[in-house]
Amino acid sequence: MTFASPRVVLHLSGRPWLVGSWADDQIATATAGQVRLAVFGDCPVGEERLSKLASAITTLTDVDALASRLPGSVHLLASVDGQVRAQGSISGLNRIFHTRLDGVHVASDRADVLAGMIGAAVDEQSLAVRMAGGLALAPPLNERSLWTGISSLAPDRCLEWTRDQADERVWWNPPAPQLSLRDGAVGVREALTTAVQDRAPADGRVSADLSGGMDSTSLCFLAARHTPTMLTLRWAEADAANDDADFAGRAIRALDRAEHLVIAQRELPSIFDLENTPVEAEQPLVTNRAAARLRHNAQLLARHGFRRHLAGHGGDELFVPFPGYLAPLLRHHRALALRRLRQNRALKRWPLRPALTGLLRPGTVAGWWHAQADNLGTPLPPRAPALGWGLQAVQAPPWMTPAGLDLVRQALRDTAQQARPLSDDLGQHQTLLAVRTTAAHYRLTARIFADAGVRLDLPYYDPRVLEAVLRVRTHEHADPRHYKPLLAEAMRGIVPSAILGRSTKGEFGQDLRQGLTDNLPAILNLFADSALARRGLVDVDTLRTRLLAPQRDLSTVFALEALLGCELWLRTATSPRPTA
Repeated sequence: MTFASPRVVLHLSGRPWLVGSWADDQIATATAGQVRLAVFGDCPVGEERLSKLASAITTLTDVDALASRLPGSVHLLASVDGQVRAQGSISGLNRIFHTRLDGVHVASDRADVLAGMIGAAVDEQSLAVRMAGGLALAPPLNERSLWTGISSLAPDRCLEWTRDQADERVWWNPPAPQLSLRDGAVGVREALTTAVQDRAPADGRVSADLSGGMDSTSLCFLAARHTPTMLTLRWAEADAANDDADFAGRAIRALDRAEHLVIAQRELPSIFDLENTPVEAEQPLVTNRAAARLRHNAQLLARHGFRRHLAGHGGDELFVPFPGYLAPLLRHHRALALRRLRQNRALKRWPLRPALTGLLRPGTVAGWWHAQADNLGTPLPPRAPALGWGLQAVQAPPWMTPAGLDLVRQALRDTAQQARPLSDDLGQHQTLLAVRTTAAHYRLTARIFADAGVRLDLPYYDPRVLEAVLRVRTHEHADPRHYKPLLAEAMRGIVPSAILGRSTKGEFGQDLRQGLTDNLPAILNLFADSALARRGLVDVDTLRTRLLAPQRDLSTVFALEALLGCELWLRTATSPRPTA
């Protein structure tokens, strides 16, 4: 990719420092002596305040303190007396990739831009891994670049240049989980309030998702305190049993100064609508089943003058802790851990043997990845709880070829050699895994909105919000008898109590089944000449057989989503790159 009209920020020496394409309201820069800072993204910090912050910096290490205070999900770049530093956000929503070009170390927020600069080829192993892991693929494997020769920077690391050589350094570690639910809720409330307020676009209006779930509804009520005349947006459900509409209706009645728009099913592109599905050039969009609908909504908002859209993505990852916290809890509060185990078994029907094994022997990070390699292609025990150092198991779909499976298995074993805990606390580790797993996909969703001229704002991925949640003892907000108790406590007095007391979650299975039925001929036609099959990664005959057979559950649909994302991406990645 090349930029037809590049924008440039200079070093103090006058040489180019930052080159790319961005809008005026996407960047803030400041200079203080030999220090120059640049902040890209959703950060409500003006140049005057940024200049004051820059004046306190004398070394690259001083940037750690600045990065810890900045609100919003941003890229932060610093030049200090000839040395340079670049980093993304700790959630993984803002990423940095780097490579060498003609002996010089260069970095970008997009891997495909660097790939175009060095003529990189597709990394078939990373592609096969995306096919097998899909949406559930966890860090660090899901953060690998899809291009050979392009390295990705982990969210907790920064990249520092000395002359032409760049090295990675860990700059962030999670805070200690020491707060009670009640005390921690105060910090979550303050962080979310800051993340939502004072973020109005330079022009245009503000809109927000209002699905009816607690996450998006909380953001709507926070935003309405400063922008009471905003627009709420939701699409109607295909499944009559989905009670999102009921809870959204309660919120609509309370948000009486806002405008409200509900898009009927007949007005939306169907799930798996290939004709209208956008394709991202950097990596596969493995959340593509609803991508056509997201683009439809983004374009609709843009036509009506909306320039910033709030969405509740990330709330599940923060406020529904995975059960790995039970193993460390057992060491310190045995009775409570066993009581939680019984409650989870009763509510989620965990089988006894895997539950006890995971509780008593959670293993190691390396052991978890080795187990994924050893068990690849074998069926999982039903309802096996995630009590170890991973989340969801990597399950290869039945249409992967033996060559594809070999690539995935080797990648899993290589990952076992390098993977490290994201926190010494297993509960924290799983929360960070969940956040970084989904952030990899929502950063691509944000680009769908950006292409339409709308900024997708995701406050739950704000680093200060993430840190506020991590400071709370995991077992205090993981009570299986209550739904998202930490968020409910944080939003008490802001969101109506009837909504905070919700214990259900919307179900969209009917949307998926209908979408697959409607678009199956187009999907089969796409794979009649498959780019993945030509690389020996997909057995098209097995794929056809599986898709034409009766579907017992939604597992095939979810696996198909990752496959479609990889197929569409590969066709784009191997086509001539257009000028930006």
